[in-house]
Amino acid sequence: MDESFANLQTSHLLGSVPAVISDDKKSKDVHIASVNEGSSANMQIFPPYQGNNSKEGPEQQPPNNWKGFFNVYSYTQYFDVDTDVVVNRLMSSLYPTSGDFFNKIDANPDMYGLVWICTTLVFVLASLGNCATYLVKKRTDSAAPWVFDVNYINLAASIIYGYAIIVPLGFYFSLKYMGSKADLLRFWCLWGYSLFIFIPTSLPLLIPVEFLRWVIILLAGSASSCFVALNLRSYLETNNDVTVVVAAAFGLQMFLSIFIKVWFFP
Repeated sequence: MDESFANLQTSHLLGSVPAVISDDKKSKDVHIASVNEGSSANMQIFPPYQGNNSKEGPEQQPPNNWKGFFNVYSYTQYFDVDTDVVVNRLMSSLYPTSGDFFNKIDANPDMYGLVWICTTLVFVLASLGNCATYLVKKRTDSAAPWVFDVNYINLAASIIYGYAIIVPLGFYFSLKYMGSKADLLRFWCLWGYSLFIFIPTSLPLLIPVEFLRWVIILLAGSASSCFVALNLRSYLETNNDVTVVVAAAFGLQMFLSIFIKVWFFP
């Protein structure tokens, strides 16, 4: 090889290998330094871990102000009952003379019974009421046309839900005005379970015998009325004002049972 080419300086050339290697090394060093600086900066932004302080999710406790009324989780405590508790309270409503229902629900009054019983009773009255009118019509005139009355559902929902919500609310404000102790949640629970007896009673009301229907509904109404009146009396102080309130509760419950017979099982 000619010695003149061996002595040439190549470091000044743009495409020389040493220059490329040097630039790559410098860029990598700069990139690593920027990543380290960014990581340290990010770690300084977030505070140290202090446990589960998240304010989102199902575990959040509802605020103790008016906004809690619009939070679904504010009402979960009123539906926190198991099957055994609900069955025990349903059976208590079938034995009205005991008068100890408020003692059973004192630790945990629930709204589950009111919602479930009212919803079931609405569909039972709407369906069996139409069946009762069908049987009566076919018994009197088998050739007469019969049409399913959908309005039974609207009427049953308005009457049952309205009664179970508004009547205890009225007694609550009345007793508060008279200075007697009153608990709206316990009243809703009492009146809700008092309607359970009308669910199994609706089935024998299909018998197309008018006298037998009246006997059945009056017995069921009397049992439901006694359940409300006796438990309400044991919960409140025994004075003249409370006696009038108890009598009014008994009368309203009987009126509801007669309305069910007249309108849904004519």
